[in-house]
Amino acid sequence: MIIPKPLHLVRSPGTYRPSAIAATGDALAAAQLLQSSVTLPLSPDGDVVLEASGSGEAYTLSVTESGIRLRGSVAGLLHAVQSLRQLMSHGPDVPLVEIRDEPRFAWRGVMLDVARHFQPVSYLHRLVDQIALYKFNVLHLHLTDDQGWRMPIDRYPALTSTGAWRTESMIGPAGSTTYDNTPHGGAYTKSELRSLVAHAASLGVTVVPEIEMPGHARAALAAYPDLGNFPSRPLPVWTGWGVSEALFGVQDNTFSFLHDVLTEVMEVFPSPHVHIGGDECPAVEWLTSEPAAGRVISEGLPDATALHGWFLGRISEFLVSHGRHPICWDDGENPHGLPPAAAVMIWRDPKHGLEAARRGHHLVMAPFRSTYLDHPQSDGDEPPGQPAAVVSLEDVYRNEPVPPEWDAECAARVLGTQGQLWTEFVRTPEHAEYLAFPRLCALAESAWSADRSWPDFLDRLTVHAPMLAQIAPHHRPLAVRP
Repeated sequence: MIIPKPLHLVRSPGTYRPSAIAATGDALAAAQLLQSSVTLPLSPDGDVVLEASGSGEAYTLSVTESGIRLRGSVAGLLHAVQSLRQLMSHGPDVPLVEIRDEPRFAWRGVMLDVARHFQPVSYLHRLVDQIALYKFNVLHLHLTDDQGWRMPIDRYPALTSTGAWRTESMIGPAGSTTYDNTPHGGAYTKSELRSLVAHAASLGVTVVPEIEMPGHARAALAAYPDLGNFPSRPLPVWTGWGVSEALFGVQDNTFSFLHDVLTEVMEVFPSPHVHIGGDECPAVEWLTSEPAAGRVISEGLPDATALHGWFLGRISEFLVSHGRHPICWDDGENPHGLPPAAAVMIWRDPKHGLEAARRGHHLVMAPFRSTYLDHPQSDGDEPPGQPAAVVSLEDVYRNEPVPPEWDAECAARVLGTQGQLWTEFVRTPEHAEYLAFPRLCALAESAWSADRSWPDFLDRLTVHAPMLAQIAPHHRPLAVRP
């Protein structure tokens, strides 16, 4: 009936047809959201009553023979409206239900990579609308990488005039020698990003920016070579996939640059967390760079590989000093070098999350085997995508952010879970939508619902199919059940 599955839902025989909405004060935002999808006027005597009170994200929704009542905090009321929208998606008559609901996890995220292939801001707004329906509350934007820099920085205009554009793109997986001979690029304006942040906030979604460092920095180094380990070496924006050995240098001017960049990022994005990348950082250049060797000596580090943790620690201290929480990817090459202040996104296997939790980190569980949405959805005929292992709808549904064998202390460090849509092989919003849905419906349930059942989810998804087709018309068709 509703996706994700509510904590408590009891249905009674019968239906109710509402006629108007009653809401004042803090409840008006939720009322406006409801009006965006149903034709009901605002009236002091309305029979759909929205009441804002309390904190957190819990809500109640009661549909009786005498009316509809929604209660919750500002955030909770938005969730209540999304549940009511689903109940009303089949017509004006609403089934009689009593719902008491709250999320299992505080972080329920979707990451979109706009660096590998730029996606129009109109699609970002539509994605926010889509994920809010399923009670996701984080849109993580991967804004920079080796292949493109998408956010303008006033003090460094070449980041977008140069760093946002590459001459061509690799065809096929990393290591391919085939290219498309087609320039690609694009960047958002600050006005567009602020509008996106405001739109998301109105739906209870926080936009978390990611600025990659110290690796995945080739686009920035193409714009400003003096930030690298070999300042006189020119580099183009990378046209390939995989992991580049080009890293930010560790000289003072690089940190001045990054402080300036992050200051402007924080001015646009008020999110409590700022993502700083941090993974896939081979130390090859640091091992041969004179400035890096000097930094190892001056900081008393054991060797150049220790620069990774030192670098991220210095950036983390800067963010913490500005009231923000750093977050970075789990790094397989140097897992013990991650700064203690940083939360960690676990993209490898859950066992690496357990190791990070035992080191004291808070976690967002994002294991590639069950949350990487660029992977194919089946072994069958699929649009071109990541040539990797299948991540099926059921794989995503069975994503368990807290494995049952974890002890209570480590389990308490899990903030939530997140789906990733990398775009090396995703050129259009239509393809992105095909890959995202219905798998995000499954992920929403692992992020929100404590009590889950795969057969029950499939039943509800089948009933929900007409609404899914309306909000995400390019979604992958649902399999026909026997």
